[in-house]
Amino acid sequence: MTRLDPFETMTVVETVEVVVAHQERATLRVGEVFLKIDVDQRNTDVEVAAMASAPIPTPAVLWRKPPVLALAALPGTALGRLGEPSSASRAAWVATGAAIRALHDAPLPARPGRGIDDIARELDRECAWLLAHRVLPADLIVHNRRLADAALRPWTPVFTHGDLQVAHVFVDGDDVTGVIDWSEAAQGDPLFDLATVTLGHPEHLDDVLAGYGRDVDQTVIHAWWSLRSLRGVRWLIEHGFDPNAPGCEIDVLRNQVRREIPAETETSLPLCAAATRARAGPNRRGGRPDLRSGFLGDER
Repeated sequence: MTRLDPFETMTVVETVEVVVAHQERATLRVGEVFLKIDVDQRNTDVEVAAMASAPIPTPAVLWRKPPVLALAALPGTALGRLGEPSSASRAAWVATGAAIRALHDAPLPARPGRGIDDIARELDRECAWLLAHRVLPADLIVHNRRLADAALRPWTPVFTHGDLQVAHVFVDGDDVTGVIDWSEAAQGDPLFDLATVTLGHPEHLDDVLAGYGRDVDQTVIHAWWSLRSLRGVRWLIEHGFDPNAPGCEIDVLRNQVRREIPAETETSLPLCAAATRARAGPNRRGGRPDLRSGFLGDER
């Protein structure tokens, strides 16, 4: 196999785009090359191995010189962004469901996933932290913690992406051109991937499931929306992101409540939002840059 000189894959460019940057990871775009720098090279090992075995399109590995991994840019655009309506076609969402099904039908990767007990303990820790620091109203946390219980049940492991955010799926027209950011790939619950790709975009769940082509318990998908959002808020705050941005994790938690409460009591929800902003304070929100704008993925 011909070994590529790292610099042969890069051309003269006028700008370097910072896609995402935090204490654990940074991703830069230089022309049509993405440069990923991870403090833990085990994450890169997992990503490279997963892309090599996944039965769906992934970025081409151009070269690896630790701690840098160079990947070719995928054609097309992201399926969507949190907090923004998706401009992708319904057919593209259906194709996304079909791609996820192909992944889940593939042979299991070597990396074992997290167990139910481990996930439950982490969820309880995160809820306790949110309550202790008064980041969210207590009733919002308790309600979503109750909903999350439905996800904590036995499942048959499949090949999961593990972080299949809507911004990690690229489409061109009605076709999926590739999926990025595989460092969380492992054996896991198939409904977690389905929940992650539709987080903040519940209006496209039916399209994804149509492409997936298998009956699933949507209650469990809804439970994963609550679980993922609850356990993600602290990470986002501590890494400089804003979980209270429109359409993001805290909005997801509020919407989970709205789905169950009577319409006449819905007017109380904006007060919860105001309480969230007041309790979070300047050190929890607004004091650090929000890198979600223009984000292509890999924020957590």
